[in-house]
Amino acid sequence: MEAVQYWLGVDGGGTGTRVVLADARGVELGHATGGASGLGLGVTRAWAAIEAACVQAFASAGLTLDWAHCALGCGLAGVNNRDWLAEFIARAPKLAALDVRSDAYTTVLGAHGGEPGVIVALGTGSIAAMLDRDGGCKIAGGYGFPSGDEASGAWLGLRAVVHAQQALDGRARPDAFSDALLARMSVADRDGLVVWLCEANQTAYAQLAPVVLAHRTHPVAAALLAQAGSDIAKLVDALDAPGRLPVALCGGLAEPLAQYVPASHRARLRAPLADSAHGALALARRMNASAGQGSGGAA
Repeated sequence: MEAVQYWLGVDGGGTGTRVVLADARGVELGHATGGASGLGLGVTRAWAAIEAACVQAFASAGLTLDWAHCALGCGLAGVNNRDWLAEFIARAPKLAALDVRSDAYTTVLGAHGGEPGVIVALGTGSIAAMLDRDGGCKIAGGYGFPSGDEASGAWLGLRAVVHAQQALDGRARPDAFSDALLARMSVADRDGLVVWLCEANQTAYAQLAPVVLAHRTHPVAAALLAQAGSDIAKLVDALDAPGRLPVALCGGLAEPLAQYVPASHRARLRAPLADSAHGALALARRMNASAGQGSGGAA
């Protein structure tokens, strides 16, 4: 077992990967971003994206990546699928230590500094998590695309594309919103849209979310955003019905969707103290090198 010289925190989702590098004293040395590493897109792709981002983080500090001297903490989308998690751990390089948790866990860990609180992570997908006073983590939502992930980018895009479909075949009047959706998909006609739909994945639908936000006054977009706000409140209530804990919205859609959270819940919103990558870094730092490689969980 090699001694830990570096701590790496990785936040991996369906759109991108973020890495924070620190030395054994906890001094941050570098940061990097990379391609998607959510496990739903494939374990091989996830490890490739994580390694590329880690190499970049080390390079930004004038260093060379050597896995054997690294404790790696990962917060990844998709670890609730036990088969994906097992394959991810099995394919890991020879690390000094490894802990793999859900991105929800590392997000709530970072957002509230390890103290009790609730987060709703809103990005390509969505999930809510609560850290209790005993350090336990409870999850709501996060069942995945296409049936779950309410209020996420993919959720918004999947529903918004219906307006474009109806505008193309005459069930709805074409307008600036439908035109913008079709332009974002590089689609000009019905056949082109059918091809796009057959090939689209979670990430592709999430790329339509900015179009929804840009047309927020359109009746269809406004209804979707109002429903997103209501769904965020339901996620919070499922974890903290008494309403006693602070709530942090996290992820790329946190800021634009905050205004759609019902007033009854909006007063509890707090800015996150740190992001999921820093939560994953805290996960890495608290591991003992003697714990070795192969730990992991869906929390």
